[in-house]
Amino acid sequence: MLQISKRVEYALIAVRHLAVQPLGTVVTAKDLAEHYHISFELMAKVLQRLTKEGLLSSLQGVKGGYALSRKPGEIPLLEILNAIEGKPNVAVVQCEAENPETCSIHSTCTIRSPLVRIQDDINSIFQHMTVSQLVSS
Repeated sequence: MLQISKRVEYALIAVRHLAVQPLGTVVTAKDLAEHYHISFELMAKVLQRLTKEGLLSSLQGVKGGYALSRKPGEIPLLEILNAIEGKPNVAVVQCEAENPETCSIHSTCTIRSPLVRIQDDINSIFQHMTVSQLVSS
C-alpha cells in the first residue's frame, strides 16, 4: 500500500500549523509535539530538516522557534516530501524508485508502465498542491 512516512506526515502537520499562524509568529518543536501529541524528538528532526532545506526559518533564543520561510501558496507539497525523504518523487514502484537493475523481472514486467503513470500522476498532484491548500481543506 502506498503510504507517506511518519516523518512526512509530521512535516505536513507542522507546515500546516505554521501556515495558519499570524505573520511573524514562531512555534517551537516542543509546542508542536505537545499540541499534536507526537514525539518531540521526531518533530525536532523534521523541523531541522525543513530548515536545512530552506522551507522554514529558525530563530534562536528564548523567544525562538520556527516559521515558514515563504508564503504557504509558494510551497508545493512535493518540495516538503523531497526535503524529508531526500527523493525526487513519491515511489509507487520500488524498482523505479531505487534502481531498475535491482529488479529481476524489470525487462519482462507487465505492470511497471501503468504503475509508473500512476506514480507520475501522484507526483503531479503533490507538485501542484501547495501548503495553502492544506489550510483551506
